[in-house]
Amino acid sequence: MDNVTIEKLKKLVRNVPDFPAKGVQFKDLTTLLKNGEALNVVADALVELYRGKGVTKVVGIESRGFIAGAILASRLGAGFVPARKPGKLPAKTIARTYEKEYGTDTIEIHEDAIGPDDVVVIHDDLLATGGTMHAAYELVKSLHPAKVYINFICGLSFLDGRKELPADVEVKTLFDF
Repeated sequence: MDNVTIEKLKKLVRNVPDFPAKGVQFKDLTTLLKNGEALNVVADALVELYRGKGVTKVVGIESRGFIAGAILASRLGAGFVPARKPGKLPAKTIARTYEKEYGTDTIEIHEDAIGPDDVVVIHDDLLATGGTMHAAYELVKSLHPAKVYINFICGLSFLDGRKELPADVEVKTLFDF
């Protein structure tokens, strides 16, 4: 993806002050996702990052990670695994509780969602402080997949969320603020 395209994508992201709490400058990617051309650029760029890497599962983090995560899984011919809030998945789950920018939360995945032969991309829309992705990574790793990649559409580099993620795991964002 060239810088012109990245700049166009960044301009489509809406800044929402004081959401969900006073002092937070929320980056709303729904304004990017509602643009069909931009959504296809994002999908194409994500696929290029993982083409030929043998990805068998994409884990999408609730809820915005479901959007591009499911598209990525479909285009790679991989399965899609939702990482959800407690009580939303119907079968036996494993869970992790974690700190967020403005509180704590818990995510779960089905305990049989990933196996030892799986190559997994964990996807979310935005990397902020890294707490949600760190919890998702711990869940996935506890199921002993062959390989794990981490991916975001964008990152907030000023929050340095990358430091919360394992140094030995490839972490990619399409662009950063």
